Amino acid sequence: MGDFSIRKAETGDTALILALLRELADYEKLLDRFVLTQADIARDMLGPDAICHCALAFAGETPAGIATWLWTYKTFGARRSLYLEDLYVRPAFRARGLGRGLFHWLAGEAVAQKAAAMEWQVLDWNAPSIQFYRGLGARPVEEWINYRLQGEALQALADA
Repeated sequence: MGDFSIRKAETGDTALILALLRELADYEKLLDRFVLTQADIARDMLGPDAICHCALAFAGETPAGIATWLWTYKTFGARRSLYLEDLYVRPAFRARGLGRGLFHWLAGEAVAQKAAAMEWQVLDWNAPSIQFYRGLGARPVEEWINYRLQGEALQALADA
């Protein structure tokens, strides 16, 4: 992995986390949905009741990438799974092994926690990422379809 290093995010990293995730939202053409704040990060990723975890990657001292993840539970298998929410490598650091390094680091976290798997989603238009994931040995889960209930539909069901 060369001169890259990866570490868990710390309390003073909220501005950096926000900047990297905003860059990811821009890359994914999802800035219109981006509402994350430093306060959200402090509460949800770094606080005592954190529900999401974050790792930061650096090239020397320069921030180069980020991964956020959370634990899910597979009831049938009675084991955890690491759900990768976000993985982003800044363009200047791509194709240098950092993405693979982040996956290696995350796989280590999963194995240390005796997780059964790592899972994530990818936008269907993101061919470079799909090719990268296949190169790691990952395969799409074709027998499952993701569903989402949000906004007015979520509120209507809650009010019913």
